[in-house]
Amino acid sequence: MGVGEQTAEPTRDEVDGAAGAAAEPRVETTASGTRYPVAPGYRVNVRTGPGTSYRIVRTMPYGQKIPIYCQKPGETVTGPYGTSNLWDNIANGQFVADAYVYTGRDGYVAPRCD
Repeated sequence: MGVGEQTAEPTRDEVDGAAGAAAEPRVETTASGTRYPVAPGYRVNVRTGPGTSYRIVRTMPYGQKIPIYCQKPGETVTGPYGTSNLWDNIANGQFVADAYVYTGRDGYVAPRCD
């Protein structure tokens, strides 16, 4: 990770101390599939590949829940859910760092991407 990249990957607004006491995020399973919450208070960058050197295609809004179609190892990133080299594929050619997504466990929760 480059200098300052950790703070450049997600953006976080100033939050009152009370926000830290929020309930644990929940994974949702619906008829259309499982959706995982992005860390509360973070707007996470969506990139074209599994690393911070890949181009940003968009930034997810606060409170976003995302599908994970497959996962791929890439650049190691530290976020609110630990340090991981896993990147989650959320759409065709779009990846987010797994360290910013609450999956309820370490490691793979979806198949490996080809």
